[in-house]
Amino acid sequence: MSQSNIAGVPWKRKNDLISMVENRTTYTLESCELNIFETHQEASKVNLVFEDLVLTTMLKGKKVMHLFDQPGFEYLPGESVIVPPHEVMIIDFPEATWENPTQCIALSISGQMIENTFNLLNENLPQKLLTEDWGLNHSYFHLNNNIELNDIINRFVQIGLNDVTKEKDIIASLALKEFLIRLSQTQARDMLEKTYKQLAGSNRLAYVADYIKNNIRENLSLDILSKKACLSKNHFSRSFKNELGVSPTEYVLKERLKLARKYLLSTENRVQEVCFMAGFKNITYFIRAFKQEFGITPKAFRKGNL
Repeated sequence: MSQSNIAGVPWKRKNDLISMVENRTTYTLESCELNIFETHQEASKVNLVFEDLVLTTMLKGKKVMHLFDQPGFEYLPGESVIVPPHEVMIIDFPEATWENPTQCIALSISGQMIENTFNLLNENLPQKLLTEDWGLNHSYFHLNNNIELNDIINRFVQIGLNDVTKEKDIIASLALKEFLIRLSQTQARDMLEKTYKQLAGSNRLAYVADYIKNNIRENLSLDILSKKACLSKNHFSRSFKNELGVSPTEYVLKERLKLARKYLLSTENRVQEVCFMAGFKNITYFIRAFKQEFGITPKAFRKGNL
């Protein structure tokens, strides 16, 4: 992914920069703090730490992030990283210049807001299929943003930057709750993607994910999938959507689109052949769904990646 879908984040004018490395602009709200960082020159081993849990989202350029005493990893636009309180981020900027700067946002969230939100979810939506409780799992800290997470991050950025009403903190508090839900659901999807094979024998949701991936060209109706999970259609559909943020039908569609994108990159099959190879029955619907998901037609996507 070459760029972020987060829009409208301003850059500082050169004369207004305090530092060329991780220049920080802060917008403070009642339960959170929105920070915008930009770097305009190469640097290495820059330390950054927050007192609260923080979600950082990369907007432009490239960093190399070192966390949890693990080897550094490339951090690129369209990705987010969850960092626990007091955890030191050690960051390299190997390519940053004035012409090619890096920009990211960091949203730090109060521990009380996080605790209250997940306690409310655990009380009202306790029946989960993949994990026992609502919350954030720090083992899955490096995420690819999905549309749902991008949308709520975008909304929150606009609240922080542009909302000047007296109700700003109330609006931000409501957005934070949704943000934490979307973040938990994004993590759950990432966890499912990485563990479905090993969990398929012991977890209903992992078993269904494994079945979907192995039978992607077959009929994958809600009736069939709920029977595989040994649950009623309503219970299965509701629990699936709550936990992963997408319905079973949407999940199947995303899996087929992901597979189609892979075929477009790795084979020379015609678009119509790729359509059927990925489990679609109608070429017109496939092209429309592909463009809606990736912002480009299958033909243009392949041409742009030759």
